[in-house]
Parts: sequence; C-alpha cells; structure tokens
Amino acid sequence: GIGNGIPDDSEVKIEVGSGSRLVIHHGWTEMGQGVHTVARQVVSQETGLDPAIMEVRVDTAAEARSGMTTASRATSLVGNALIDACAALKRDLEGKSLAALAGRVYPGRWRCDWTTPPRTDGRTVSHYSYGYAAQLVVVDGQGRVSRVVAAHDAGRVVNPTLFEGQIEGAVVMGLGYALSEDLPLKDGLPSGRLADLGLLRAGDVPEIEVIAVEVADEHGPYGAKGVGEIGLVPTAAAVANALCLFDGRRRFRLPLARREKPT
Repeated sequence: GIGNGIPDDSEVKIEVGSGSRLVIHHGWTEMGQGVHTVARQVVSQETGLDPAIMEVRVDTAAEARSGMTTASRATSLVGNALIDACAALKRDLEGKSLAALAGRVYPGRWRCDWTTPPRTDGRTVSHYSYGYAAQLVVVDGQGRVSRVVAAHDAGRVVNPTLFEGQIEGAVVMGLGYALSEDLPLKDGLPSGRLADLGLLRAGDVPEIEVIAVEVADEHGPYGAKGVGEIGLVPTAAAVANALCLFDGRRRFRLPLARREKPT
C-alpha cells in the first residue's frame, strides 16, 4: 500500500524563560550545517521575536525526538515542527507580553508518513525534501578544470550564505573525489600519509559559481527542499564528461587522473 513505509518526524519544544529569553529545544545535532541558525530564523519569522533572545538546546532531557541528523532533513523537519509549535505561541502573544508567558512550554511536531515502503509494486510516492542539481565543468586547453557552475534547486533557500557554502564545499569534495583522491591500502590498512591522499589544496580549487533555483516544495517549511548530499553527487560525472569532450576518452575508474590499465 501507499504510505507508512519510512516515517520521518521531528518533535520540538519552545520554552519561554522570561520576557527576554526563549529556549528552543530540538533533537538535531549541529555539525556545521546551521540547523541552530535555521531554528532561530523560523521562530523569528513566525513570531516576530528577536533571534538574539533565543537559545537553542539539544538535550535528551527535553525529549525532543528526531531521526538521525543530516543537513537537509534537519532543516525541513525542525522547520515544520517549529512552525507547528509557534502557532500556539503566536496566539498567546496577541493578548499577552512574552514576560507574561514565562514558564510556558509550546510543543510542536511534524511527521512525514506517506512514503511508499521499499519493494512495493505499482504506484509509489517518494520521500520528500529531495533537491535537484545540474553541474557544468569547464576544462582549459591543458585539460585542467578551470571553472565549475553548480545550479541547485533547493526550494526556498532559507539561508543563502549557508546554501552557497554547502555547495562550494561539496564541489571541492567532488573534484577531489573525481581527480586526485585515493586511499592506498596494504593488508587492509592505510599505507600512506595524509599528504599522500590527493586532497585538493586551496590553490587547486577552480572558480565555482553557485546558482540557486528556488522551486518550492509543497511540504517543506516555506517551500524548502534538501541541499545536503546532492551538492557532491553530480561533480565527478561532470568532470568525466568534460574530460571526454577534451580528449575523446571515456574514463571508468576513480580518480580520473589515474592512467587506465590496458583491457
């Protein structure tokens, strides 16, 4: 049947500490993807309150359950759950000051439970929050990557600075994966030094242009989609296509700069 295959949800709590302090409880790990910033943005957008008075906490004692932390799902799920929590808070703020609400806790939850279970025949419904991407790689006259254009449909971009940084970092990772990175093993163990792994250095990074394509997702907060792993997905394929146009040779092993063994 349709639905209930891969339930995905988030629970949050907004605690009013005083007239100048609001605590946002959620269960997502901040690992550089900016989920704490997004949480403040959403509550500020919904209530009009100053994000400077907001503190974000992740503590099991709050019982703000969530799934595993990944960048895209965190933004989508915590955003929707906080919008739910803010509905009651906004109603109370219409007749009372924030100080008068001190001690109150406003829970919120959002759940995606309509995804088709794996290995289902017939009509299927995909999980939500997926983004879409296209990347163009340009090589110079020596076959070196000189420019990358990354166009990503992430729905409504909640934080443009974080969006651009996410894509730029992912493209750099994808270029290293495509061109130079390798992990030599001996007897199942790494056999080289960190310097031997082929990681790109700052001087190796070409010009990167990031283009935001904002086609709203009907389920995402304010129309937001995902912008996590997809930043990395197209890069190696785009490099391989550019090199093939450059010299006419298809490459089937990574890193692409490695000389192919005769078949």
